[in-house]
Amino acid sequence: MERVYNFSAGPSVLPLEVLEKAQKELVSYGSAGMSVMEMSHRSKAYLEIIQEAEKLLRDLMRVPANYKVLFLQGGASQQFAMVPMNLFVHKKADYVKTGQWAKKAISEAKRFGEVNVVASSEDKTFSYIPELDKSKFNPEADYFHITMNNTIYGTRFTKLPEVGNVPLVTDMSSSILSEEYDVSKFGLIYAGAQKNIGPAGLVVVIIREDLIGHPMEGTPTMLDYQIHAENDSMYNTPPTYGIYIAKLVFEWLQAQGGVAAMQKRNEEKAALLYDYLDNSSLFKGTVVTKDRSLMNVPFVTGSEELDEKFVKQATAAGLVNLKGHRTVGGMRASIYNAMPLEGIKTLIEFMKKFETDNK
Repeated sequence: MERVYNFSAGPSVLPLEVLEKAQKELVSYGSAGMSVMEMSHRSKAYLEIIQEAEKLLRDLMRVPANYKVLFLQGGASQQFAMVPMNLFVHKKADYVKTGQWAKKAISEAKRFGEVNVVASSEDKTFSYIPELDKSKFNPEADYFHITMNNTIYGTRFTKLPEVGNVPLVTDMSSSILSEEYDVSKFGLIYAGAQKNIGPAGLVVVIIREDLIGHPMEGTPTMLDYQIHAENDSMYNTPPTYGIYIAKLVFEWLQAQGGVAAMQKRNEEKAALLYDYLDNSSLFKGTVVTKDRSLMNVPFVTGSEELDEKFVKQATAAGLVNLKGHRTVGGMRASIYNAMPLEGIKTLIEFMKKFETDNK
């Protein structure tokens, strides 16, 4: 059947070229005579895959030499616990509460120490990024945590908090590789793969070396960053096929011109959709303009009945997974790197027709 335009927040759309290459190599990878799904993670063929994946990611994000790149399991949600378990020394951390995933990260960190919520946007259903008051920052915090892009609510940090010598930690799951970031500004970056990297089941961690090796007493071996760093992400069997797909995605990104080129493309896609929303008499965006995400665009009609009708008709037209998160309602278009410009144009044309038909 013809492929649809998939606006899912994750697992999300993958580049067609990547899927086609994976399909071609599915039964037999190179001269291995077997699928990547079958081969030993200790084999020469697989070691080349994981090493190339790391090299490509380092090049794409310009990762400094004093940072480790880890390919782990458990998704970003497991990092909610791994971060405090590995970084807590004084058992104090600052967090900014900007959405559902930030709330979960805060809740998990509270199991291990003292959490200072320096700011929150929960008062307006997380529709903006709160202003940060430095006087509320704890200079003795072990780290300062932000969720870079809020998948559910469609907000993003457009400037980083100035935290001095306190390591800045971020959940970058839904914005990694979508725009340029200076990795040296962060102590630790983690990102679930299922939005801009590859299939679910893989999480990437980029961590400054001096933050490794100080786990809390009782930290399980599998949750210790040092164990994974010392073993090049191969302490146990890694998510081999997910890493292979990530490598193909990194190659695709490189062929597109790298992260700078993707950022330009993403800004163009988002501007088209936001411009339509700003001028529509039916659809309205839900996020404060200055904090709008490039990746996740929530919008509503103001009528639950019309919202439901829109999602149903859009699905029938091949524009799928536009239903908003249950905590927000309405609709949400997730327009990650792999969503082509044509997909945005097709969505807008459908929205225009729906608007005309439902005046």
